[in-house]
Formats: sequence, C-alpha cells, structure tokens
Amino acid sequence: MSPENNFDPEFQERLTLAKGLLARVNFVLEKKIVGQEILRRRLVQALLTNGHVLLEGVPGLAKTLAIRTLAEAVDAQFQRIQFTPDLLPADIIGTEIYRPQEGAFEVRKGPVFTNLLLADEINRAPAKVQSALLETMQERQVTIGETSFRVPDPFLVLATQNPIEQEGTYPLPEAQVDRFIAKVKVDYPSPEEELEIISRAYAPQLHSTSEKAVSLDEIRSVMALVPKVYVDHRVKQYIVNLVWASRDPSRYGINLSSLIELGASPRASLSLLSMAQAEALLNGEHFVVPQNVKDVALDVLRHRIMPSYEAEAQGLSSDDLVNQLLEAVVVP
Repeated sequence: MSPENNFDPEFQERLTLAKGLLARVNFVLEKKIVGQEILRRRLVQALLTNGHVLLEGVPGLAKTLAIRTLAEAVDAQFQRIQFTPDLLPADIIGTEIYRPQEGAFEVRKGPVFTNLLLADEINRAPAKVQSALLETMQERQVTIGETSFRVPDPFLVLATQNPIEQEGTYPLPEAQVDRFIAKVKVDYPSPEEELEIISRAYAPQLHSTSEKAVSLDEIRSVMALVPKVYVDHRVKQYIVNLVWASRDPSRYGINLSSLIELGASPRASLSLLSMAQAEALLNGEHFVVPQNVKDVALDVLRHRIMPSYEAEAQGLSSDDLVNQLLEAVVVP
C-alpha cells in the first residue's frame, strides 16, 4: 500500500493539529534553551514514543534545564534523583515502612512515580541501584514488597552522564543501556549561541516563571498518532537491514566484521521504527521516508553497537561505525 492509498483526510487534520501543539512545545523550549536543536527534538520524540533517553555531555550544557522545561511545557509531573555511590534502590522506587501503632506495613512510594524522571549522573551509582530502574523502564511498574504498582503514563527516564570523569563512576549494565530509545551527545554551543546565553543570563524575564504550552491530555492524543504514521514495507526492510548489518556486516558486503564486537538488538529495530514515525510526525507528514530513519539512526544505534578492540585501536567510535553502516546499506 502506498502513502497515497493510505491517506486519510481525518488523520491528516489531526496531524495538522498535532504539529501545531508540538510547535508550541518547541517554542517554550527555544525560549529557555539556546541552540541544542537535536537535544530538543529528541526529547520531544522520546515523549511521543514513551521512550527513555540517555544524555551524555560535560556539565553546564543545559541538560537538566531542557528536561525540566519540557516537563513544564507539557504540564507533566517531574522528579529529579541525584545518583551518588551511597544511593539505595529504595531511594528510587520506595519501600515498606512498619507502623507499630497499626501493626502493619505502609508502602511509601519513591520519586520514580512521576511522568518525567531525571536520573542525574546515573553512572555515579553502583549497578544494583541502576538496575532498580530496569523493571520500571521496561514494564512501567514497580514492585515494592509483594505488590506491583503502575507508574504514571507517560513515563520517561531521562538520564545524564558525564563522558570525561571516570573516577567514582560505574558503567551502565548492557541490559539497561538497551532500554534507552536514544543516546544523545550534547555538545558545546557555537560562539554565537554562547553569546546569546550570557546575554539571556541578565534578562530575568526569560527565566521567571514556568510556562505551560499544552496539557498532558493533549500530548497523550499526539502520542496516539505516532503508531498510525504509515511505514511502507520497503522502509521497514531498510530498518531491518541497518540493524542486521551491525550484526553481520559481511552479509551486506560491508567490511566491518572485525570492528564490531556486538551489534544492535531487535529492540533497536523497534526504536528506529517508532523514532522515525515521530520524526515524520514532527515534520507534519503522515508517512515515513528513508531519510527519517537516517535522521534518527545515529542517536538510536550509537549505544547499541560496541566497537571491537581493533576498532578502538584505529580510533573508531560507535558513531563512526554507525555512519559507515548508513553509507553502505542501500536506501530504498
């Protein structure tokens, strides 16, 4: 079925309304965040796909501000957890407290019960603490004692980590890394953007109060449109080819077998699909084109492809490998 045959005037009308709502969200983000277009775009896409995002960048690049501003713009609940070596799993998910007066246990829910959870410097806590988020990120529920509780909908974990400090940090478990729909590298602003940043620092009216752009119910209505964005079979096959090429490059005539230690999981295919649909929706389109897939592929795949020792010896990062795959895999 072609995009033309799949065209639905009513859906297109809803898509136009959705584009307007998202434009309002982006307007609020632009007012608070100078530059960082990819960061802003990926955060909105993660919200639309109910996915989790790992943000990597040095301190002071507005990662926390961007997440907090997004929560304000969509009128969502927001919680922040500062990850430290002495943090306990109960500090995240909650615990049972014994009440001697009643002779019973009472459940005290942790900060994970929110819409947007900022896990700040997530790699500063040991693996048992990081793993406390595993069930919540995948199953959207938390088990305290013998009872399971659903977290609010939508629920996003937006985690940050510092790429340069190694002392006192713990690598994220592979199972947890794969649960992030995207890993976004936040870079320094341009000189012009940095000039705008310091100019805004002396304009209190730009930082005064929080600003709501849309309601959470409106965001949920837009989220419901994402899976309905049409994806042709050839585009789906392109997504599968990209992911499979990371596992078996020689199958596609790509000479990278010795450079990739571990390829992307099937979850990567699902993430590429939903993020490409969100990319098309942000553009106001009712169908996905291969360029939508290419636009999101680096952020979706970079944390799922592990370079081999040989690749590291050649100075090749996972970003380099993803870009080579994008160049080599045939576009439909």
